[in-house]
Amino acid sequence: MSSSSKNVAVIGAGPAGLMAAEVLAQGGVTVTVYDAMPSAGRKFLMAGRGGLNLTHSEPLPQFLARYREAMPHLKTAIEAFPPQALCDWSEALGQETFVGSSGRVFPKAFKASPLLRAWLRRLDATRVKLSLRHRWIGWDEQDRLRFQTSDGVVAVEAAATVLALGGASWPRLGSDGTWAETLAAKGVKISSLRSANSGFTVAWSDIFRDRFEGQPLKGVTLTFGEHSIRGEAIVTRAGIEGGAIYALSAELREAILCDGQAVLNIALRPDAVISELTAKLSAAKGKQSFSNFLRKAANLSPVAIGLLQEAAKASGTLLASLSPADLAHLIQAVPVRLSGVSPIARAISTAGGISFDELDDAFMLRRLPGVFAAGEMLDWEAPTGGYLLQASFATGIAAGRGALNYLTA
Repeated sequence: MSSSSKNVAVIGAGPAGLMAAEVLAQGGVTVTVYDAMPSAGRKFLMAGRGGLNLTHSEPLPQFLARYREAMPHLKTAIEAFPPQALCDWSEALGQETFVGSSGRVFPKAFKASPLLRAWLRRLDATRVKLSLRHRWIGWDEQDRLRFQTSDGVVAVEAAATVLALGGASWPRLGSDGTWAETLAAKGVKISSLRSANSGFTVAWSDIFRDRFEGQPLKGVTLTFGEHSIRGEAIVTRAGIEGGAIYALSAELREAILCDGQAVLNIALRPDAVISELTAKLSAAKGKQSFSNFLRKAANLSPVAIGLLQEAAKASGTLLASLSPADLAHLIQAVPVRLSGVSPIARAISTAGGISFDELDDAFMLRRLPGVFAAGEMLDWEAPTGGYLLQASFATGIAAGRGALNYLTA
């Protein structure tokens, strides 16, 4: 049977699934992409709401290191489709890219919708079919795929299947993680799904919460154990989140899961020298309020001063009673006790998923010949900055090529 007469099912219309479908269609295979939602790429569109960060421009060795323990498993796929290839692919769809000041790569349109529209048009031109409002619910006794639709359950026979169902973050956009139970019932080892790139809960006082909810801590350095990151954090009603928090989220999450809490240290003036800061804080306050004195002497924002007040209160002391030296040291290491991880439904991405031990080099599930997996449903995590989408695109291509080779072997 020729490859063109074989039907392949791709389940999940996000970046990994659509990329797998593109590879398969270019290989002459008939492809149908199934998705539970009424339209394709819903989480992709959400990711681009504030500016679509496609990938990152840093050298590949540093780029690959962002994937931590999963790097050896993702290395080949990303090297086969590196950041430059993703930029070239975007530009071939009429969406030129540019490198931002932080090294992140964006389409010039800055949004996800123009890129997705152009991509779907190209897929349609290669006769990739979209079957929406089809929720995958496993296999029947004949190993046919089963989908729940508005007309009831339908069964589909496929010569090969690519699973690209995402993790469990933002479930209202389609990735709810229900596939984990289905695959576990087939004996596939699944690492528990956990929040990644998430915020954390903090027991703020009512006064601090009501006054500073939504306020940013800019230009701070966050430290947890041996890990430090410079960036921005945002006070939320429930705790704290933001880019710098997300960069440390894996270490913070695991500490909280193990110990029930984690103490994060925040340097409010990371470029200041302690001795110089102490000298400035030793100056006479005059008639000004203590908060106003801190604002001028230490160049602190109101939310930073509020954070200092929270830390002093938690230790049972008055901030104004601290010596200039102790105050300077507190400014450079404000302890914030994190008591929990934000719910996975509010996380940017997911940790955990299908163990790489369950996959062969072509991203095929060893226990389920002809079934491939890609994207966020695999057991990896990465910080924000373009790494999430890059690995989703790259593993989608790898799984698509694996399925194509499987069909033509």
